[in-house]
Amino acid sequence: MQRYKIIHRTYYNFGAEVRPGPHTLLLRPREGHELRVESSKLDIRPTAQLRWQRDVEDNSVAIATFSTSTMQLAIESEVIIQQFNLAPLDFFVADYAVNYPFSYSLEEMTVLQPYIDCAENDGRNQLGEWIADLWRPGEQIQTFALLDRLNVHIHKSLSYQLREEPGVQSVTQTLSLASGSCRDFASLFIEAARHLGLAARFVSGYLHAQPSPTNFGATHAWSEVFLPGAGWKGFDPSTGSVVGTDHIPVAVARDPRSVPPVSGTFNGPPGASLDVGVWVTEL
Repeated sequence: MQRYKIIHRTYYNFGAEVRPGPHTLLLRPREGHELRVESSKLDIRPTAQLRWQRDVEDNSVAIATFSTSTMQLAIESEVIIQQFNLAPLDFFVADYAVNYPFSYSLEEMTVLQPYIDCAENDGRNQLGEWIADLWRPGEQIQTFALLDRLNVHIHKSLSYQLREEPGVQSVTQTLSLASGSCRDFASLFIEAARHLGLAARFVSGYLHAQPSPTNFGATHAWSEVFLPGAGWKGFDPSTGSVVGTDHIPVAVARDPRSVPPVSGTFNGPPGASLDVGVWVTEL
């Protein structure tokens, strides 16, 4: 078991007093048999009324509403977790899904169909041609080996770019530019897996990295694919690795655009600056 402290601070600075509207916060890690939240603290200034709920993906969501005006909105989250996913490759795939291609069972398809349907119709030909360089019908390969090949290929063939602006590039953009952020790489992996008939979804969370003068941990994004017998297994095309203890999931979604850590509105003069700091420390 490994323990981590995650500090996530978000500051909106306004040029004049504004009235914050409701804000949606996705900051609490997803709990399960591989991850437990030991403690959690959320400080918001100005004072907000918080309502906690679970969304359709079972993500833990906080809705903050405000009754006062302010020139700065501060959202500070501190969470300590226990991670138990020490052996991410220690799993079994159901016999019928070991080799690719395979078909999900009818019971699985009832739930998984939205995660199999491609979200982007534009650029499907380009994506198909790109996938053909990785796998061609008739090649005998295990399902996990194919996904690992896809994961490593994105990591090695595309250039990672840190993008501060919100949103996700289209598959066409990422392939044409041969570069992207972790969100863009995860989105490309997901669309490629769906093109192959596999159920895939987007994960947002945190990544623990060895401390350096410029790196104390970061928000991060990766992908998950549903493998019968094993469940949702994580692949990180930004690092070319299978997801393990260094990856701390917060929210999952079919659509990568739907799970930013903090989102909301304000009423007042336009213009605001944003300052975000994230620290992930092994305890």
